[in-house]
Amino acid sequence: MKNMLTDETRSQREKLNKVFEKYKDMPGRLMPVLQEAQEIYGYLPYEIQQRISEALNISISDVYGVASFYSQFNLTPKGKHQISVCLGTACYVKGANKVLERIEEKLGIKNGECTEDRLFSIDSCRCVGACGLAPVIMIDDEVYGNLDVDKVDAILDMYIENEKGGVSDDDQ
Repeated sequence: MKNMLTDETRSQREKLNKVFEKYKDMPGRLMPVLQEAQEIYGYLPYEIQQRISEALNISISDVYGVASFYSQFNLTPKGKHQISVCLGTACYVKGANKVLERIEEKLGIKNGECTEDRLFSIDSCRCVGACGLAPVIMIDDEVYGNLDVDKVDAILDMYIENEKGGVSDDDQ
């Protein structure tokens, strides 16, 4: 079968094989194997789920069932910068839907998707606990509040420029 995970590296394959070896005889090994596989790849594509199924001698449906049930697991790639748009009541009534639409428009992706270059992904959530700053987004662990479409543009432009200029998160 052709390997559809074309950007998989030898290092990633070797790390995953070590994970299989580490947990091979452990009862309840599926969860830690899924967690470590996601740490290695950033998400759990079908090909990796299939490899886990074969290595652990567990049906692919059981692997997928666990991976799709728990929200900690991602079945699609996530961006380097994960954008969470709060759509809770306080944010929604203050225009969070417009903020989300602007982010989608600027990045060319929809809620739940990742940009082709894997720099950004967008996910909506119900509350980030900053209702007094509504509407709010989080990019990685940074909270941005009192937003409108112009502020969103400036924030995204800053991240885009930092990526182009090679400025790391540690330099900011």
